[in-house]
Amino acid sequence: MRILHTSDWHLGKTLEGYSRLGEQEQFLGELISIADEEQVDLILVAGDVYDGPNPPAPAERLFYDTVKQLAQNGERAVLVIAGNHDNPDRLMAANPLAYDHGVIILGKPKSMALTGYYGGFEVEEAGEGYVKISLKGEKAVILTLPYPSETRLNEVLSGSYDENIRRESYSKRVGEFWKQLSGHFGPDTINIAVSHLYISGGIESDSERQIQLGGSLAVDPEMLPEAQYIALGHLHRPQKVWGTDKSAYYSGSPLQYSPSEIHYSKSVYIVDVEPGKDAKVKEKLLHNYKPIEVWECDSITQAIQKCTEQQAGERWIYLNIKTDRVITQAEIKEMKSLRKDILQFNPLLIKRDEEMETEIEDYRTLKINELFKAFYRHQRNGAEAPQEIIDLFYTITREEETEDETYSAKD
Repeated sequence: MRILHTSDWHLGKTLEGYSRLGEQEQFLGELISIADEEQVDLILVAGDVYDGPNPPAPAERLFYDTVKQLAQNGERAVLVIAGNHDNPDRLMAANPLAYDHGVIILGKPKSMALTGYYGGFEVEEAGEGYVKISLKGEKAVILTLPYPSETRLNEVLSGSYDENIRRESYSKRVGEFWKQLSGHFGPDTINIAVSHLYISGGIESDSERQIQLGGSLAVDPEMLPEAQYIALGHLHRPQKVWGTDKSAYYSGSPLQYSPSEIHYSKSVYIVDVEPGKDAKVKEKLLHNYKPIEVWECDSITQAIQKCTEQQAGERWIYLNIKTDRVITQAEIKEMKSLRKDILQFNPLLIKRDEEMETEIEDYRTLKINELFKAFYRHQRNGAEAPQEIIDLFYTITREEETEDETYSAKD
């Protein structure tokens, strides 16, 4: 059986207020092409389909259109689980129609797939945390663990599990959940697992919403189930899980969602699995439709020159500029006219030599307006306050003085 493992689409996510939906649509088109070219049998989407619990309508429409095309009316099986960004109930709301197209959506650890025939495959058996499918003459048992918050994990453990287990650490509870469900694995079945959580030792980026607080919701690699392949979601960097001999992978996010993600490629995994044999894992690199770049400039003049010279090409830009003064609105406007996709102007303020040599020895001798200027220079690493800010400060202090005089007259 050939499996495509993907996750962390974050449909509807923005970057500094700018929509990424166009890039996400391009990626999903590429994903459909990969599934066709690689002749994939089963697609696992390991959570964080959306970027938030209330995704915009275009993001939902894009998800529905994509999984419908991926499934090919049940010729392929598509299994989607919820991540920590997803609203599990909203994600599963499409299930009545999704099943008609061969798509299974599971939102919570307690969620159960419906048994029956779905186009070219059959859900032979299903329960809380697992599903057994028959597809093209092969049988696969899939352990399913959508994002297990403390509450959701305890809900699924409150039934047939020993009360002492519910008092264990989060990691051990997850491990016990998987251990008991692993009894559904067989020597003649393809045995895999899919989940959305944080495994200790994984490399994180800035754009993930943390699901472990001080490590309390981190799962030890030793707790992973005895599966031939474990498809994980949450971390945005594609990576193998270390600290275990099990074949467990994070597929990562398909797009760069923060500057911390620009130093590695994005990908999905193509996995070939046969009963009783080790999985063969192949990384399939994705196209970067609009990369994030961080430009480092030694002056405002150099920044303007770089914007002039590099007007072509689709990219998101964070612009770091060394300067000894505030960047004016006119300069910002000029650079934005040259490169409309500059997301941030980050002035790296440096002190002038004469300011480095001059120290204010006694602030008590200064008038309030001079104190304000000194405070501004200190806060902005030596940059002078713009005149409009100084004028505003003067206006506020005059109003305060007038009010004080009024109250004094009343006394």
